[in-house]
Amino acid sequence: MTDQKDRMKENKRELQLAVEGVPEMPMPAKRGGLRGLIGDRAFYRMVLTVAVPIMVQNGVSSFVSLLDNLMIGRVGTNALSGVAISNQLIFVYYLLVFGASAGAGIFTAQYHGCGDTEGVRNTFRFKLLINTALTLASIAVYALFADVLIGLFLKGEGDPADAAETLLLGKEYLYIMLIGLVPVGLTNSYSGTLRETGETRVPMVASIVAILVNLVGNALLIYGLFGLPALGAAGAAIATVASRFVELAVLAVYTALHAKQHPFITGAFRHFHVPARQAGKFMLKCLPLMANETLWALGQTMMNQSYSYRSLDAVAALNIETTIWNLMGVAFIAMGDAVGIVIGQILGSGDVEKAKDHAKKMIAFTIGWGILFGIITLIAAPFFPLFYKTSTAIRQMATKLILIYGILMPFYAFTHASYFTIRAGGNTLITFVFDSCFVWLISVPVAYALSRFTRMDVVLMVLIVQSLELIKCLIGYAMVRSGIWAKNIVGK
Repeated sequence: MTDQKDRMKENKRELQLAVEGVPEMPMPAKRGGLRGLIGDRAFYRMVLTVAVPIMVQNGVSSFVSLLDNLMIGRVGTNALSGVAISNQLIFVYYLLVFGASAGAGIFTAQYHGCGDTEGVRNTFRFKLLINTALTLASIAVYALFADVLIGLFLKGEGDPADAAETLLLGKEYLYIMLIGLVPVGLTNSYSGTLRETGETRVPMVASIVAILVNLVGNALLIYGLFGLPALGAAGAAIATVASRFVELAVLAVYTALHAKQHPFITGAFRHFHVPARQAGKFMLKCLPLMANETLWALGQTMMNQSYSYRSLDAVAALNIETTIWNLMGVAFIAMGDAVGIVIGQILGSGDVEKAKDHAKKMIAFTIGWGILFGIITLIAAPFFPLFYKTSTAIRQMATKLILIYGILMPFYAFTHASYFTIRAGGNTLITFVFDSCFVWLISVPVAYALSRFTRMDVVLMVLIVQSLELIKCLIGYAMVRSGIWAKNIVGK
């Protein structure tokens, strides 16, 4: 009992240092207007301590994905499109697992905030179980319906021979990638729990190691260097699968060897029983988030399908745009993760007013990152598509799409930070309405109508659909300002 109390005190002390930056830092006086959105030096040091490792991890990952994309792009447009479609489908699985882990992760951050190690351990077990089940189900669906799913993107205007080759290359890539789904759910369980308990550096290192494996594997297997066979898109898939297993190994070995720093791992595998009451609470948060992430991903897929219906060239152009978007968006995306971690831990400690104050400042900081990288994206727009071995028409379309997303990046930064703020308090039903309901009730119908009932150019379609994000900004602003999200859900 004494040891448990000591551990709780130690965890609270670690939280104090991680979230406040300095011990017993007093709550700043409330300020109104723009001044209330700006923190002091200690505040930004605390935020960047959490966010920078995530930025580095996501940044390196996106940069290697960019190189991966460029390598495949040099093979040809059909290979680029086939891989893009398969990755769009797998993206749905990634967000499904992310939603399941995030639901339990809300509790992880708050349990850690109040020093409840057993609670953290049970959330970790829950993640392992639910992610494994989702992985097996997803593999079955992709394996059985690959032709149908990929074929949805190949109904637009274009050469039937190109569509047939794209289908073949996409299936080949997808089947290999299914093997890599096995470690993804387990990796997500480890990395999510480590981040939510304040350890953001190790997941970053694991990801960087995996990315290096992926990069080297791509160079060797896509082009067949050093006497190896040139496998093209299939080689990229093999390299990615290998990197996934490496990432899991790094995380599992590190956590096992550092059980003192991460006590949740001690005894975590003795059994996989999660108390029914806790499991029920986790599921109540997981199900809306799983539904939200899955429906949001499916919504994005449906919008891309609508764009491809207008022109098969849109598949390749959107893939080029998405590649640079993923690289330029790492800062505000990492800030969203940081918002969830920091605000969740503060709410777990019971200081609701402090959580509200920090949320406003972190959202403003996130928008700043969105503005900065939006400007960089606009500058890069005319040049980035030139790296791809594709037609002039596709390059020109990609440039216009990059310009659109660059202009809208600050608005996406705001809605992203708002989403994680609302989610930190555990109100997953509101996040469901804010995120996926918006996509399916507004964005998807508009994209579908424009693609089927007009002859509008695909670039103008994308501009109209993506500009709907401005409406979502107003909704997010109202929800965050209301404060209905700021709740302690672990009862400590």
